[in-house]
Amino acid sequence: MKISIIQPSRNNLKYLKWSYDSIRKNQGDHEVEICIADDFSNKDGTWEWCQEMMKKDPHFKAIRNEGPARLGHTILYDTLVNEVATNDICMIYHADMYLCPGALDAIKKHLKEKTIVSLTRIEPPLHPPGPEKVLRDFGIEPEEFDEDGLLKVISSRGLHLKNLTNTTEGIFAPWVFWKKDFQEIGGHDAIFAPQSKEDTDIFNRFHLNGIKFVQTWEGFVYHMTCRGSRFADGAKRNPDGEVFMKNRETDEWLAQNQKSTREFIRKWGHFCKHDKYMKPIVPPKYDIGFVITNANLQLIEALEPWCSNVYCDEQFNIGRYADYVEMEDTSFDLYEKFKPLDNEKQNEILIQIDGNEFTQEDFGYIQQLSEIIQDSGTVGTFKLGNLQITINNLQTYERDLISCKK
Repeated sequence: MKISIIQPSRNNLKYLKWSYDSIRKNQGDHEVEICIADDFSNKDGTWEWCQEMMKKDPHFKAIRNEGPARLGHTILYDTLVNEVATNDICMIYHADMYLCPGALDAIKKHLKEKTIVSLTRIEPPLHPPGPEKVLRDFGIEPEEFDEDGLLKVISSRGLHLKNLTNTTEGIFAPWVFWKKDFQEIGGHDAIFAPQSKEDTDIFNRFHLNGIKFVQTWEGFVYHMTCRGSRFADGAKRNPDGEVFMKNRETDEWLAQNQKSTREFIRKWGHFCKHDKYMKPIVPPKYDIGFVITNANLQLIEALEPWCSNVYCDEQFNIGRYADYVEMEDTSFDLYEKFKPLDNEKQNEILIQIDGNEFTQEDFGYIQQLSEIIQDSGTVGTFKLGNLQITINNLQTYERDLISCKK
């Protein structure tokens, strides 16, 4: 199998070297092209190392974002896939991953047409457990990595896997795909740059486009996790030897995650959803208009992402929502989204909201609108809490989101 491994990186040289060594050591008889994007690293000599490796390794390729702003992996994944990788098969991969022996054989076994294959992650307990991964601590830094211990339990099948089958359905990094399937839907959506929610978005679009997801439990990576921009200074151990990461996200990451979450809701009409094995769940996308009386800035900020149009009364006039539009960082045209209260209502579903009566319970209904409308199954008007919901048309638009417009 010929495969291109896609790895954006920023100030992560220690992990890149560790990851590179594991790939070359455990790639077997597969031809592996390693494609690195240095995202304006300025601390650790990443680009100098990349230049050195391109001279030594004919299957090593690298590009550099010259900055000063970072592009993020949302952009650089696509640049590497579309402009650097020369193989038809690619793998989205992180710098803090160790490729285990036999992983590429497991991928080859399951990579059919219109299929994406994910390897099973073995991780230290930095995050809550889940049935899609194995929690086992073999180190949280390359210098403490227990390679012998990891390889011993893999070779002996000593991971105590709960799955009785060799595969489950789900998708997460590292994931392997046909380049043509990636390009057919336009790759990642740049509205989520530099990062956060870009993965759930593209997984939704793959799912809607008929791609099958396979997670193999015969191929593994050891994933140290949290080696990127999310945390200020990496994982640490407390005096008892346990790993802890709570409340240590950078302000930059928190702000970007909030922005991307709001963009995701604007695009899809719901939060990120998946089953226990990380297979996407994509509720219907409807054309929804909010008709709001007694509006205020706080209410508008909470409600705006959840609909296609907002109709406001004079208490929240054009001057007030102009302030909100200028404040909100979004790729969507919010000036077009806001309409006067007396404007003709053209949305197929209308939600009447009185700001003086709106409650937290009502907001819970707003967050479940896709499922509520789908379950109603018919046109008509009904009350739900303090909301009046009028359904004129049940047409859905989620499939319009499959192709990403650059």
